[in-house]
Amino acid sequence: MEHDKLRNISRRDWLGLAGRFGLSSTLYAAAGMAGLATLPDLARAAETVSGQRKKVPAKFTLKFGAAGFNDKNLDVEHAGFAFFAKDLEERTDGAIRIDFIGDNQICNQLDCVKKAQQGIVDIFAASTQNSAGSAPYYNVLDYAYMFPSRASQYHFFYHPKSEALLREPLRKQHSLQFLYTHCELRGIQLGLKWKDKPLVKSVTDMAGTKNRVTGSQPGRIAMTLLDLNPVPIAWEETLDGLKNGLIDGAETWTSAVAYAGMTPVLAQSVDLRFFCGTEHCAMNLASFGKLGSALQEQVMESAYTAQIYAQGMNEAGLYNVVGATNPSRPGTLFHKYGVRVAELSDSELKKAEKMCSPEFNTKPWEEWRDRLNKWSGGHDTYKEIYAIAREIPADTPAENVKPRRWWKA
Repeated sequence: MEHDKLRNISRRDWLGLAGRFGLSSTLYAAAGMAGLATLPDLARAAETVSGQRKKVPAKFTLKFGAAGFNDKNLDVEHAGFAFFAKDLEERTDGAIRIDFIGDNQICNQLDCVKKAQQGIVDIFAASTQNSAGSAPYYNVLDYAYMFPSRASQYHFFYHPKSEALLREPLRKQHSLQFLYTHCELRGIQLGLKWKDKPLVKSVTDMAGTKNRVTGSQPGRIAMTLLDLNPVPIAWEETLDGLKNGLIDGAETWTSAVAYAGMTPVLAQSVDLRFFCGTEHCAMNLASFGKLGSALQEQVMESAYTAQIYAQGMNEAGLYNVVGATNPSRPGTLFHKYGVRVAELSDSELKKAEKMCSPEFNTKPWEEWRDRLNKWSGGHDTYKEIYAIAREIPADTPAENVKPRRWWKA
C-alpha cells in the first residue's frame, strides 16, 4: 500500500521482526513512528518498545481480537485500534498489557463479538453492523437517515445520553462495554460493470441491483425499501463477490473498501449516507469489571483519546488516502484505480430518505423499533437519537465536533 509509512518494508521482514520482538511490540512501534520507516528504523523501535513492555510485570494481560486489521490497513481506515492498545499500555505503566491479534487470526468481522462474549478475547474490533448478528442491540445505530452527517455521529458518541441509549443496554443485553468508534455513513460501492455507465445521480439509478448487506437488520429494511436487493455476504467474501459479478455492489463505507483492497474492482462510490458505518472497539464486560475502578478509568481515558484520534485522523484519511471526494485527490486510492465518487444532491438524498426512513415510512420499522425500545428500557430510541444528531448545525465539519467524556455527565 503506497500510502502507509511501512511501504519499504516487506511482509516477510515485518513477520521476521514480529517473531523476534513480538507482534504487539512491532505493531505498537510502527504505530508510534512518524514518516516513512526503514527496516532498521522499525527494528530499533520494536526493540525499544519490547524492552519497555517487559520492564514491569503486567497485572492484567488482555487479548485484543482485531478482526482483519493490521499495521498497514490501519493507515487507510484510521480507526486507531493499535493506537488505543499502545496508549492503554503506556497510560497504565504496563499494568495492563495488550496482545493485539489481527489479520483474522483469532476472529473475523462476524464472530469477534461472539468470542468476546465467550471470553476467548477480552477486547475486539469490528463494525457494529457485522456485530449485530450476535448482539442485536447494535441495530439501534442503524435506523435509516437517523444521522445526517459524520459530525452528527461523533456528536452522539461523545454525548452523555449515549450511555442510556447505547452503552448501558449493550452492557445489560450483551455483556459488552462499548469503548469508542470511527464514524462514516454507508453508501453503495458499485463494481466494474458500472465503469462505463453514467455517474449515478439518484438512488433510482441503482434500482434492481443486487448489493451485499451486513448483519444489520435495519440495513436490510432500508435497502429493500430502496429497491437495492440486499444479499447477505460475509465481509471476507465481498471482494470475490464484486470481482466475479455475483453482486452489483456492496453497502459499506469508503475507507472500508479502501483498507480491504477492493478499490481495483470498484467503478463508482455512491455517497448515499443512508445508515451508520461504525468500526468500533468494545470489551467483554467481565474483563472490564475485573480491572478495578482505577484501571477501568484508564481504559475509558484511552478510549476517549482513541475516539479523538479516529475523529481527526480518519477525516484526514478520507481526503488524503482514500480519495472520497469528487474529484479524488491525485495519489489517493480512488484516484489510482479510477473509482468515481457519485455525490447525490440534497434533493435526491431527501428523496431516498422519504423512501426508507422511519420518519416518513413508519410501518416497516415498527417491529424492530418496538424490540429495540424494550431492550433499551423504554426509550424511544429512534426519536431520541434522531434529536441528539440534530443538536449541531447540519454543516458542522466532523473534525470540529467538540470531544466530551461521555461517561461523565
